[in-house]
Amino acid sequence: MKNLFSALRLLLIMTVLTGIVYPLIITGIGQIVFSRQANGSIITVDGKIIGSELVGQKFVSNRYFWSRPSAIDYNPMPSGATNFGPTSAALRDAVQERREQFRNLGGSAVPADMLFASASGIDPHISLEAARLQINRIANARGFRAKQKEKIAELVEGFIERPQVSIFGEPRVNVLLLNVALDQVK
Repeated sequence: MKNLFSALRLLLIMTVLTGIVYPLIITGIGQIVFSRQANGSIITVDGKIIGSELVGQKFVSNRYFWSRPSAIDYNPMPSGATNFGPTSAALRDAVQERREQFRNLGGSAVPADMLFASASGIDPHISLEAARLQINRIANARGFRAKQKEKIAELVEGFIERPQVSIFGEPRVNVLLLNVALDQVK
């Protein structure tokens, strides 16, 4: 019986420590040291929340950079992929449709990230090639002249995110941040 009470006491202490004290300490550190990130890296424009820089959004207008395709229509709740295999007719058809859409932009080689959805379905980034491929479409849709088109190209180059610790990943561009800045180009 003594061992049972000792075990229950230890269970209670560990529950309080690991279930209450530790999470509160980590949350406090996160709020103090990484407040913006701990709160979701929220982007606001004119005091209105327009999204998070960590979650991809759907952009269909020709006036904006398009995000990477999403198998879950950019809904972060059921985050995931289609799980289509390489022999899937549905995958082949979707990739062909996306390829044709981008070939109409004037590019012969379409970056893979614009053909295939990410594993999470909410990837907020596209490759530099995908961003550069869209510049002409956006400039035409906005009625921009050559000088303004150059501003869009400079904007893309200014929003390049380098690989983490210089070795993890590829250079990429956050679509939401780029589109927010794009609205400022005159």
